[in-house]
Amino acid sequence: MTEILVLYYSVGGSVREMAQLIARGIHQVPGTGARVRTVPPVAPRTEVAEPPVPDEGAPYVELADLEQCAALALGSPTRFGNMAAPLKYFLDTTGALWARGTLAGKPAALFTSTASLHGGQETTLTSMMLPLLHHGMLIVGLPYTLAELNNTASGGTPYGASHWAGPNDDRPLTDDERTLCLALGRRLAETAVKLAA
Repeated sequence: MTEILVLYYSVGGSVREMAQLIARGIHQVPGTGARVRTVPPVAPRTEVAEPPVPDEGAPYVELADLEQCAALALGSPTRFGNMAAPLKYFLDTTGALWARGTLAGKPAALFTSTASLHGGQETTLTSMMLPLLHHGMLIVGLPYTLAELNNTASGGTPYGASHWAGPNDDRPLTDDERTLCLALGRRLAETAVKLAA
Protein backbone atom coordinates (compact mmCIF):
# COMPACT_ATOMS: atom_id res chain seq x y z
CA MET A 1 0.00 0.00 0.00
CA THR A 2 1.31 3.45 -0.95
CA GLU A 3 0.62 5.63 2.08
CA ILE A 4 0.31 9.40 1.72
CA LEU A 5 0.58 11.79 4.64
CA VAL A 6 -2.08 14.52 4.74
CA LEU A 7 -0.67 17.03 7.22
CA TYR A 8 -2.55 20.19 8.15
CA TYR A 9 -3.19 22.90 10.71
CA SER A 10 -6.74 24.24 11.08
CA VAL A 11 -8.38 26.77 13.39
CA GLY A 12 -11.90 27.27 12.10
CA GLY A 13 -12.34 23.89 10.43
CA SER A 14 -12.05 24.78 6.73
CA VAL A 15 -8.53 23.41 6.30
CA ARG A 16 -9.52 20.27 8.23
CA GLU A 17 -12.44 19.74 5.83
CA MET A 18 -10.12 20.23 2.87
CA ALA A 19 -7.72 17.65 4.36
CA GLN A 20 -10.57 15.16 4.61
CA LEU A 21 -11.54 15.77 0.98
CA ILE A 22 -7.95 15.34 -0.17
CA ALA A 23 -7.77 12.08 1.80
CA ARG A 24 -10.97 10.93 0.02
CA GLY A 25 -9.34 11.74 -3.32
CA ILE A 26 -6.29 9.69 -2.32
CA HIS A 27 -8.48 6.72 -1.39
CA GLN A 28 -10.02 6.81 -4.89
CA VAL A 29 -6.71 5.62 -6.34
CA PRO A 30 -6.27 1.83 -5.98
CA GLY A 31 -3.39 0.76 -3.77
CA THR A 32 -3.14 4.05 -1.87
CA GLY A 33 -4.15 5.18 1.57
CA ALA A 34 -4.10 8.44 3.51
CA ARG A 35 -2.62 9.01 6.96
CA VAL A 36 -4.23 12.25 8.25
CA ARG A 37 -2.27 14.19 10.87
CA THR A 38 -2.25 17.69 12.37
CA VAL A 39 0.19 19.81 14.36
CA PRO A 40 -0.35 21.22 17.85
CA PRO A 41 -0.83 24.96 18.32
CA VAL A 42 2.13 27.07 19.43
CA ALA A 43 2.12 29.95 21.88
CA PRO A 44 4.56 32.77 22.65
CA ARG A 45 5.15 31.09 26.00
CA THR A 46 4.59 27.39 26.57
CA GLU A 47 4.25 26.09 30.11
CA VAL A 48 2.39 22.82 29.60
CA ALA A 49 3.05 20.41 26.76
CA GLU A 50 0.15 19.43 24.53
CA PRO A 51 -1.15 15.89 25.08
CA PRO A 52 0.26 13.33 22.60
CA VAL A 53 -3.22 12.89 21.08
CA PRO A 54 -5.59 15.85 20.70
CA ASP A 55 -9.07 15.67 22.22
CA GLU A 56 -10.65 15.67 18.76
CA GLY A 57 -9.57 15.45 15.14
CA ALA A 58 -6.46 13.87 13.69
CA PRO A 59 -3.52 12.75 15.85
CA TYR A 60 -0.46 14.97 16.05
CA VAL A 61 2.21 14.32 13.45
CA GLU A 62 5.56 12.75 14.31
CA LEU A 63 8.75 12.81 12.25
CA ALA A 64 8.22 9.09 11.65
CA ASP A 65 5.04 9.95 9.71
CA LEU A 66 7.16 11.93 7.25
CA GLU A 67 9.81 9.21 7.05
CA GLN A 68 7.22 6.54 6.27
CA CYS A 69 5.08 8.41 3.72
CA ALA A 70 5.38 8.02 -0.03
CA ALA A 71 3.97 11.53 -0.59
CA LEU A 72 2.80 14.57 1.36
CA ALA A 73 -0.24 16.84 1.15
CA LEU A 74 0.39 19.94 3.29
CA GLY A 75 -2.35 22.37 4.33
CA SER A 76 -2.53 25.59 6.33
CA PRO A 77 -4.73 28.61 6.81
CA THR A 78 -3.23 31.83 5.50
CA ARG A 79 -1.47 34.13 7.92
CA PHE A 80 -0.49 37.36 6.16
CA GLY A 81 0.18 35.51 2.92
CA ASN A 82 2.16 32.77 4.63
CA MET A 83 1.57 29.44 6.37
CA ALA A 84 0.46 29.46 10.00
CA ALA A 85 3.17 29.37 12.69
CA PRO A 86 2.34 25.87 14.06
CA LEU A 87 2.95 24.27 10.67
CA LYS A 88 6.15 26.28 10.11
CA TYR A 89 7.30 25.34 13.61
CA PHE A 90 6.90 21.65 12.80
CA LEU A 91 8.70 21.98 9.46
CA ASP A 92 11.56 23.71 11.28
CA THR A 93 12.10 20.48 13.25
CA THR A 94 12.74 18.40 10.11
CA GLY A 95 16.44 19.26 9.71
CA ALA A 96 17.60 15.70 10.44
CA LEU A 97 15.32 14.38 7.66
CA TRP A 98 16.74 17.02 5.32
CA ALA A 99 20.32 16.01 6.20
CA ARG A 100 19.52 12.37 5.31
CA GLY A 101 17.54 13.24 2.16
CA THR A 102 14.53 11.34 3.49
CA LEU A 103 11.95 13.31 1.49
CA ALA A 104 13.99 13.80 -1.69
CA GLY A 105 12.10 12.66 -4.77
CA LYS A 106 8.76 12.26 -3.01
CA PRO A 107 5.77 14.17 -4.44
CA ALA A 108 4.02 16.88 -2.43
CA ALA A 109 0.83 18.92 -2.87
CA LEU A 110 -0.48 21.98 -1.03
CA PHE A 111 -3.79 23.43 0.14
CA THR A 112 -4.93 26.54 2.01
CA SER A 113 -7.91 28.61 3.13
CA THR A 114 -8.14 32.40 3.45
CA ALA A 115 -10.47 34.81 5.21
CA SER A 116 -10.54 37.24 2.29
CA LEU A 117 -10.77 36.52 -1.40
CA HIS A 118 -7.43 38.19 -2.10
CA GLY A 119 -5.90 37.23 1.22
CA GLY A 120 -2.81 35.47 -0.10
CA GLN A 121 -3.91 32.02 -1.26
CA GLU A 122 -1.18 31.79 -3.87
CA THR A 123 1.59 33.29 -1.73
CA THR A 124 0.69 30.90 1.09
CA LEU A 125 0.91 27.93 -1.25
CA THR A 126 4.23 29.07 -2.72
CA SER A 127 5.66 29.81 0.75
CA MET A 128 4.72 26.28 1.81
CA MET A 129 6.59 24.97 -1.24
CA LEU A 130 9.92 26.47 -0.17
CA PRO A 131 10.84 24.08 2.68
CA LEU A 132 9.56 21.15 0.60
CA LEU A 133 11.79 22.16 -2.32
CA HIS A 134 14.74 22.35 0.09
CA HIS A 135 13.89 18.76 1.06
CA GLY A 136 14.02 17.82 -2.64
CA MET A 137 10.30 17.07 -2.93
CA LEU A 138 8.47 17.20 -6.28
CA ILE A 139 5.55 19.65 -6.28
CA VAL A 140 2.24 18.48 -7.77
CA GLY A 141 -0.24 21.20 -8.69
CA LEU A 142 -3.59 21.43 -10.45
CA PRO A 143 -3.65 21.69 -14.26
CA TYR A 144 -5.92 24.03 -16.17
CA THR A 145 -7.39 20.98 -17.88
CA LEU A 146 -9.66 20.85 -14.80
CA ALA A 147 -12.75 22.86 -15.73
CA GLU A 148 -13.27 23.90 -12.10
CA LEU A 149 -9.96 25.77 -12.10
CA ASN A 150 -11.27 27.99 -14.89
CA ASN A 151 -14.82 28.31 -13.51
CA THR A 152 -14.21 28.98 -9.81
CA ALA A 153 -15.22 32.35 -8.39
CA SER A 154 -13.60 31.77 -5.00
CA GLY A 155 -10.68 29.41 -4.26
CA GLY A 156 -8.64 27.38 -6.69
CA THR A 157 -5.14 27.91 -8.12
CA PRO A 158 -2.69 25.92 -10.22
CA TYR A 159 -0.37 25.89 -7.16
CA GLY A 160 -2.83 23.79 -5.14
CA ALA A 161 -6.32 23.64 -3.71
CA SER A 162 -7.63 26.72 -1.95
CA HIS A 163 -10.79 28.01 -0.29
CA TRP A 164 -12.25 31.41 0.50
CA ALA A 165 -13.65 30.95 4.02
CA GLY A 166 -14.80 34.53 4.70
CA PRO A 167 -13.77 36.71 7.66
CA ASN A 168 -15.82 34.59 10.10
CA ASP A 169 -14.88 31.25 8.51
CA ASP A 170 -18.53 30.78 7.68
CA ARG A 171 -18.40 30.30 3.90
CA PRO A 172 -18.72 26.59 3.10
CA LEU A 173 -16.51 25.07 0.44
CA THR A 174 -18.05 25.57 -2.99
CA ASP A 175 -18.63 22.65 -5.34
CA ASP A 176 -15.62 23.78 -7.41
CA GLU A 177 -13.38 24.00 -4.32
CA ARG A 178 -14.49 20.54 -3.17
CA THR A 179 -13.88 19.05 -6.62
CA LEU A 180 -10.40 20.59 -6.75
CA CYS A 181 -9.53 19.13 -3.31
CA LEU A 182 -10.59 15.66 -4.48
CA ALA A 183 -8.66 16.13 -7.74
CA LEU A 184 -5.53 17.19 -5.87
CA GLY A 185 -5.70 14.09 -3.68
CA ARG A 186 -6.14 11.81 -6.69
CA ARG A 187 -3.35 13.54 -8.63
CA LEU A 188 -0.94 13.27 -5.71
CA ALA A 189 -1.78 9.58 -5.20
CA GLU A 190 -1.43 8.79 -8.90
CA THR A 191 1.96 10.50 -8.96
CA ALA A 192 3.11 8.60 -5.86
CA VAL A 193 2.07 5.28 -7.41
CA LYS A 194 3.91 6.06 -10.66
CA LEU A 195 7.08 7.03 -8.80
CA ALA A 196 6.91 3.90 -6.65
CA ALA A 197 6.60 1.62 -9.71
